[in-house]
Amino acid sequence: MLVLLNIGCDQVTKEVVRNTIAPMEYIAFLNDRFILTNVENTGAMLGFGENLSPILKRILLQGLPIIVLLILLFRILKKPNIDRWLTLAFAFVIGGGIGNLIDRVAHGSVTDFFQIKWGFFKTGIFNMADVSVSLGILIIIFMSFRQQKPAL
Repeated sequence: MLVLLNIGCDQVTKEVVRNTIAPMEYIAFLNDRFILTNVENTGAMLGFGENLSPILKRILLQGLPIIVLLILLFRILKKPNIDRWLTLAFAFVIGGGIGNLIDRVAHGSVTDFFQIKWGFFKTGIFNMADVSVSLGILIIIFMSFRQQKPAL
């Protein structure tokens, strides 16, 4: 259910952006700290791989994510007693991954629309799928540190 909620939130926000914000439009809030825009990213995160050949893009940005998402899904379904936090983390990663994959297949690019600038801190332009994947990875990292027992 959480996977579907992540996909839905991602796809709805992207559709709203595509229909209401012109490409490359710049809408600033709170003294330019929060920016809404509409950018089509044909590469991966932060434009990585944007200049790859079409076949290599398809392999790296569509094929590889499908394999990774299937492995994650298989791991969740195979383990009956998986930790709740780990299940939550995997749901965020899978939901966000599928959200961006839908864009790549349906539109040939991923719609990114949000940026944060706070003092020296500045993010790249991202979307809700990116937030889901990042949050899921942070939970996985936190859980891996929490579960490690110090060697005596």
